[in-house]
Amino acid sequence: MNVQPIHTDDDLERAFARLEQLWDAEEGSPEADELEVLSILIEKYEDAHYPVGPSDPVEAILFTLEQRGLTRRDLEAYIGSSGRVSEVLNRKRALSLQMIRNLHAGLKIPYESLLNDTAA
Repeated sequence: MNVQPIHTDDDLERAFARLEQLWDAEEGSPEADELEVLSILIEKYEDAHYPVGPSDPVEAILFTLEQRGLTRRDLEAYIGSSGRVSEVLNRKRALSLQMIRNLHAGLKIPYESLLNDTAA
């Protein structure tokens, strides 16, 4: 195993190429160990250089609707009237705690996705 630190995007590309070569390594093998170490290094580099911003509650709701083939009307059971649904999806009204609970319980949208303050 000859693992090197990842300092640049070129290093990252080389690490990804090696990761692909090791992808089907047998568990417990030296190759599997190298795969694990490379994964950790890649994650650390990406977290430092390509951070993912906080999730957007409206985007999480819209994504859920699309994935499940639901409509805005289906949200009325969790958010309230069609007017209220429209206000939330158009970012004119923030989600209330009760709406967040309802969306989490009914549509299984993670709390972390709904609690971000960007909806207002």
